[in-house]
Amino acid sequence: MIPPFRPRPPWLTGDLQTLRNTIRRDAPDPGPFVRLWLDLPDGDALAAAWHAGDGTRPTVALIHGLTGCEDSQYMRRSTVFWRVRRHGVVRLNLRGSAPSLARSTRPYHAAAGADIVHALGSLPEEARRPGLVCIGVSLGGTQLLNALARDEARALPVRAAAAICAPVLLAPVARRIMAPRNVLYHRWLLGQMQREAEALAFHLPPRPLAAARAARSVYAFDDGYVAPLAGFAGAEDYYARASLPNHLARIAVPTLCLTAEDDPWVPAGTYRAIDWSVNPRVTPLIAPGGGHVGFHDRNRDGTWADRTIAAFVQRVIDSSTSVAARH
Repeated sequence: MIPPFRPRPPWLTGDLQTLRNTIRRDAPDPGPFVRLWLDLPDGDALAAAWHAGDGTRPTVALIHGLTGCEDSQYMRRSTVFWRVRRHGVVRLNLRGSAPSLARSTRPYHAAAGADIVHALGSLPEEARRPGLVCIGVSLGGTQLLNALARDEARALPVRAAAAICAPVLLAPVARRIMAPRNVLYHRWLLGQMQREAEALAFHLPPRPLAAARAARSVYAFDDGYVAPLAGFAGAEDYYARASLPNHLARIAVPTLCLTAEDDPWVPAGTYRAIDWSVNPRVTPLIAPGGGHVGFHDRNRDGTWADRTIAAFVQRVIDSSTSVAARH
């Protein structure tokens, strides 16, 4: 049983929890890895860092959030957490992220679950054989939830999944990020998004590239760049169709959706607004604190989110083992 979250001083507020990984870049080195290129049907490919485990425990696939990559502090810290427990780990980089850029012609987006399904299906047999545990962070969590709802995901050996601070309703999250209290977050995030778009400039049509360059808000960026490249009519169409209620009922694996009451980016109210009863396989959990992808407490063994997900995964595995033994 994991005790309730309690922040570690001095990271006592949601903002400080959120900023801690930027202020203190002290995540440990995850160790040596094998570079994988996981092919997608349209010719692009996702880069992944593969850390082999002992083969007896499920491989953990970690998926970064918006403007992140395999080297984000939370990705490095979680990789070490799971490797200590003898799991193999795959740090998956989405389209257009720095490691995947060499073989990307389009950016990632919240509804691109097919990319994750194809990438997981392309993992080497050594990684897939013990089964998979998939963990998506922030927008990577939204994309993972979209992937798990797809029919083709049922062929993957996914035993459990989790999303950390994932935007489950995208429109309210965009409004929250653009709120006056988040002006510094908004300015920084938009700049990072525009840099990612610029890195893909050679492959992009002129109109969305110009929209990305001219955007003065994440809404304008999504409306003129992300949405048209992903086949949506605009930001509102993208936000509506990529949000979890459209996909929740079709998720077929035990999944934990973890967020924080004091997340400055993802309102906890968006989690309360969802009717989770439509799918008992998906469990929401709103922690009293933790910020956006923070969850730094006094226990230095990963983060509170890492340990909570590990306990959830263990319960899922124990339950499936018990059912198998009865049959």
